[in-house]
Amino acid sequence: MTDQTYCDRLVQDTPFLTGQGRLSEQQVDRIILQLNRYYPQVLTNKEAEKFRNPKASLRVRLCDLLSHLQQRGERHCQEFYRALYIHAQPLHSHLPSRCTPQNSDCRELDWVSESRELSDRGPMSFLAGLGLAAGLALLLYCCPPDPKVLPGTRRILAFSPVIIDRHVSRYLLAFLADDLRGL
Repeated sequence: MTDQTYCDRLVQDTPFLTGQGRLSEQQVDRIILQLNRYYPQVLTNKEAEKFRNPKASLRVRLCDLLSHLQQRGERHCQEFYRALYIHAQPLHSHLPSRCTPQNSDCRELDWVSESRELSDRGPMSFLAGLGLAAGLALLLYCCPPDPKVLPGTRRILAFSPVIIDRHVSRYLLAFLADDLRGL
């Protein structure tokens, strides 16, 4: 870490910083204002307005800001790290450039924060899974206890774990194992 320049560190940390959910919009705005208003002034008013434009997505603005700082030089990158430390200290302590191979605790904490992120499949996947689970629960709840009424339902549910994700299949198989013992 000591032999790296701030520009090199910023190149290494850019993918981490631009990751989904790393920096909030308020944190990015505070960093931009820090770089614009306090001595030494790193960003001009026009540049600050450009990077705070609410019409552009947060990730695009952050990528533009980081590449702009890398082009401007070492002092600008150093001021960015100072502003990041002030406004997002927990994130600053988990930057990849701060983690060394000897410091295994840092890698472990980074892995924990990665595991808490949401799936990249999106909200429709979640809603589809929730709808499927609710539908199956409703079907099992409303299904009469008499096996003569719907004889094929239990057989269809017995083969559905092949199609359904393994987490849901554990619960279905446990439920069906109890039911099939009674038949």
